[in-house]
Amino acid sequence: MALSFLLNTWWFLVLIGVMILVHELGHFWAARAFNVKVEVFSFGFGPRLFGFRRGETDYRFSLILFGGYVKMAGEQPGEHPSQQPETESPIPEIGSNDLIYLWQKPRWQRLIIAAAGPFMNVVLAIAVLTGLFMVSYEKVLNEGGAIIGHIQPDSPAAKAGIQAGDKIVRLNGKDNPEWEEIFTKEIEGAGRTLTVTIERSGHQFPVSLTPVLDEKEGVGSAGWEGQNEIQVASVNAGYPADTAGLKKGDLLVKVNGIPIHSHYTLPEVIRRSEGKPATIDYVRDGAHHTVMLKPVFRNPDGTSMRWMIGVLPEIKQNIQKMKLSFPDALHESLVQNGKNASLIFEFLRGIVERRMAAKNLSGPIGIAHYATEAAQEGPGPFFLLMSVVSLNLAIVNMLPIPILDGGVIVTLLIEMVMGRDLSLNVKEAMLKVGFVFLMMMVVFVIYNDIAKRFTGLLMPFLNLR
Repeated sequence: MALSFLLNTWWFLVLIGVMILVHELGHFWAARAFNVKVEVFSFGFGPRLFGFRRGETDYRFSLILFGGYVKMAGEQPGEHPSQQPETESPIPEIGSNDLIYLWQKPRWQRLIIAAAGPFMNVVLAIAVLTGLFMVSYEKVLNEGGAIIGHIQPDSPAAKAGIQAGDKIVRLNGKDNPEWEEIFTKEIEGAGRTLTVTIERSGHQFPVSLTPVLDEKEGVGSAGWEGQNEIQVASVNAGYPADTAGLKKGDLLVKVNGIPIHSHYTLPEVIRRSEGKPATIDYVRDGAHHTVMLKPVFRNPDGTSMRWMIGVLPEIKQNIQKMKLSFPDALHESLVQNGKNASLIFEFLRGIVERRMAAKNLSGPIGIAHYATEAAQEGPGPFFLLMSVVSLNLAIVNMLPIPILDGGVIVTLLIEMVMGRDLSLNVKEAMLKVGFVFLMMMVVFVIYNDIAKRFTGLLMPFLNLR
């Protein structure tokens, strides 16, 4: 447990450390480019732990490592001389090489300084994926189009009459969509009607369905899955599958004569078996095998009893690995980051419209968990996560919330339209509201993380009467 905590903490600090460094360097470089005095460059918030001073700037590590900041002279509302008592020291004279107060700079320069942090996070997201794709780019080959391999009972797809084996040939006016596009529309489409054209036995017909909110995942779900090859991801020791000799990597073909094209098929058939023996057909090293297993009634995660054989199925991806040239890698990075940004915006919009659940938001505990998992899988997944987190950070910081960069930008735009500064009372009130909102969000996402990670562990105790 202690080792797991230390690993999570380490990889969280590595991931977030890069995000903070890049973000704050954006503000720092922009401020210095416009000759603004930078008093503090801090990793973390709160009391200073250690650091060093170089020139006018105190480079420090602070106690709460959940972000960072650059403190510029004249940044806070009360630091403007027009908003200070007359006993304050006079305004410093500006020389060609003097470091001066932020409020002395034109609003357009202050706007650039505020936007430089999120901009650098976008640059990082694009640069990381570009470099990754130049080293290793994995293209999922989807031969045959978007063929459906499984339909969940009572799901929107099932109620629309869609069946396993159907092919999606059009989605919301887009011909021959790939599964990536379909899942994106499904995830962001909770409460929105999707127009789908289905091909079955050579005939095409239109259907409409509305994805519902998946309470567990907090996103939209239509209840379908693509047709894939399914293999054994892992086998639980002591379970029937282990006793029968099934191994990781075995290709699952049929269960009780039913073709397995989805990782849902095998578990659902076993759950409905009522303990009756199940016949599994599988392929190992090109040779076909058949085995009969008798399920056992277990409660492995403390949530509910169910029939099991101890196999975790997974999709066997048909992946082509290659190295892209710099122009191709940059283009693919821009495309992927564009899709990710669109998904983030749609998710935030769905929360505002109450079509999606805010419980899907992750905080430091969740990010630490994902960072550790990605690091254990290898450099590729970790850099991919870094790109996604950096893009998320840029978008969240650009939200028009006081105390965030987006709030600063909106305030400056309002002042540019008005032709004068907002009053000190208004600015201080905005900062207080922004700080309270931000702290509430921090508490909320930490609660989300705790609920996701530990509710399952507490269930056996919560069920005691």
